Amino acid sequence: MSTTTTTTGTTTAPAPTGALSASRTTATAARVLRQLGHDPRTIAMLILIPCVMLFLLRYVFDGSPRTFDNIGASLLGIFPLITMFLVTSIATLRERTSGTLERLLAMPLGKGDLIAGYALAFGTLAIIQSALATGLAVWFLGLDVTGSPWLLLLVALLDALLGTALGLFVSAFAASEFQAVQFMPAVIFPQLLLCGLFTPRSSMHPALEAISDVLPMSYAVDGMNEVLKHTDMTATFVRDVLIVAGCALLVLGLGAATLRRRTA
Repeated sequence: MSTTTTTTGTTTAPAPTGALSASRTTATAARVLRQLGHDPRTIAMLILIPCVMLFLLRYVFDGSPRTFDNIGASLLGIFPLITMFLVTSIATLRERTSGTLERLLAMPLGKGDLIAGYALAFGTLAIIQSALATGLAVWFLGLDVTGSPWLLLLVALLDALLGTALGLFVSAFAASEFQAVQFMPAVIFPQLLLCGLFTPRSSMHPALEAISDVLPMSYAVDGMNEVLKHTDMTATFVRDVLIVAGCALLVLGLGAATLRRRTA
């Protein structure tokens, strides 16, 4: 099968294979990380904002430490999801509107390589962010958890990766950075209200409880609460982690489907 086609004296680049390439994926991730390295404000927002919010929350409830214990673990997963969603959607939109993705898609680079590269780059930042926030909450702010802090870190990391996947996906439907931010009330706020953070999901109206059952943030909060209450890894915790991870992979697949050239 020919890999090149000559038309009016020009030769197109060979089409990429369908399989993921480790070298192309890591090259894409390295490029994204280099670009982010030139924007220290974005890095600061990614790394520091969840920690600052947890710090403020701890001393808002200074007179009621149990309240911080009850909601701190849940927010430990929610904050990384929100910040990664915002940063990823805006950063990816910049590449779409600047024509970077247009040029990349004209190269022998598969959609899977692109989306995996972005996920790897932002996932690296998510690991740092989640580790710092978890360490701060557990070992400095005194978050009292019955289970292993490493399980808290696992859920926080998966939540951050889910936020990355959602950001990659919604960036395809925004024409400007302002529109990307506008997706937050539509994508994040309903999950925040229905995830069980403010009231148990079982006490909601049956229609709202049914909706909450299909939202990934609900299982992120449930997973955090399992670690908060149980010393060992429970079957419910495993279910929650698998659902969050599965949703992240599903949304990454949908994000890959939205990567297309905008011009002929």
